[in-house]
Amino acid sequence: MTFPSALGPPARLLRRRIGTARRDTAFLAAGVLPHLAAVPAWLSLDAKPVLKSVHLPWVVLAALVSVFLLLPLLALPLTAVQRWRYAELLAVDIPRSPPAEGPRLRRALRLLVSAETWRRVAYHTLLGPVLAVAEVLVLAVWGAGVVCATVYAWMWAVPDTGVADLYTVQAAYVTAAGLLLLAAAPWCAGTVTRVESRAARALLGPSRAQRLERRVTDLSVSRADLADAADAERRRIERDLHDGTQQRLVSLAVNLGLARATLKDLPEDARRVIDEAHREAKEAISELNDLVRGLHPAVLDDRGLDAALSGLAARVPLPVRLHVDLDGRPAPAVESVAYFVVSEALANVTKHARAGRVEVTVRRTGRVVRVEVTDDGVGGADAAAGTGLTGLAGRVRAVDGTFRIDSPVGGPTTLVAELPCGR
Repeated sequence: MTFPSALGPPARLLRRRIGTARRDTAFLAAGVLPHLAAVPAWLSLDAKPVLKSVHLPWVVLAALVSVFLLLPLLALPLTAVQRWRYAELLAVDIPRSPPAEGPRLRRALRLLVSAETWRRVAYHTLLGPVLAVAEVLVLAVWGAGVVCATVYAWMWAVPDTGVADLYTVQAAYVTAAGLLLLAAAPWCAGTVTRVESRAARALLGPSRAQRLERRVTDLSVSRADLADAADAERRRIERDLHDGTQQRLVSLAVNLGLARATLKDLPEDARRVIDEAHREAKEAISELNDLVRGLHPAVLDDRGLDAALSGLAARVPLPVRLHVDLDGRPAPAVESVAYFVVSEALANVTKHARAGRVEVTVRRTGRVVRVEVTDDGVGGADAAAGTGLTGLAGRVRAVDGTFRIDSPVGGPTTLVAELPCGR
């Protein structure tokens, strides 16, 4: 039969709405007392009895100051109660502001005068009573709806109270009104709950500036973690290629070389095939070496940036003047980016610049590693033209570095990358 499947979705929707209405109503009922907790603090601001009994203005001033010192202290436990109420009944997390730093007295004074503290005070003292009234009204709608919708039961259960004197038509009207109230109560509860949630996020949570600052911090950490993960993955691929594929190709080339040297009585066609295979194996090893160095050179981990750049400069078919001045080794991610900046720059000089010489300088100044590559080529390089320089600039920005290139037509070209090393 198809009736259960046809009736299933409406039944689930009804159960979900009933559950939501019950949750919202419980949430509002739990908020009445906490929202009214700060009302006695306002009542204590009535200075008329003090003025009538004591004619000393400084006494009134002292009373006002004591109250305004009490309000921030009162806001702390009330905020904790509200956070618990939102987390337990609505599963809504009101974020905490980052803790203040410094000595205890300075933290206390900063807490007393901070805008965040007085936003909480405004929530509990000004907005809290208004929300309490709204919550009581929602509960009253529920109560009136239940009482009116069950008026016939009241007529039967309490006949001596005058309820039984209602006419049948009047009781029907009261029942209809009660059903309307019960139908409107979930909407009222949901609306007040949404209003309270928005107000709590705005006044009890961190400010928009603090949320943006935390978001920027989280994004910076995520980007750094992503860059570290990508670098670790490149290292893993480099090790796998070096220890696996490259060794197999080397073994193949050795075996082909031995076959060519020892098997003298082979036909000429067979010897030619072996020679061709041997040459292809050596070319494949050479290409794989270039690929491995492009992923992550092993010498960078073993001996540092100076040795890696020296090997890189030795392979360039141009005179390269290299100067590396580093006080200790920077972070692995910074070393890797600096190496690839120089590698890409030298590759571009070799392919496009028609230069006669290249000068590479890597120097650490404070917390910044500055990489500068200068050539005397024809110039005209543009990092925004979609070339390899665009990816290079992105790699530099991944570690919060800065990248710029000065390459007028006719040269010279100067590429500068500044990489923060963080220590």
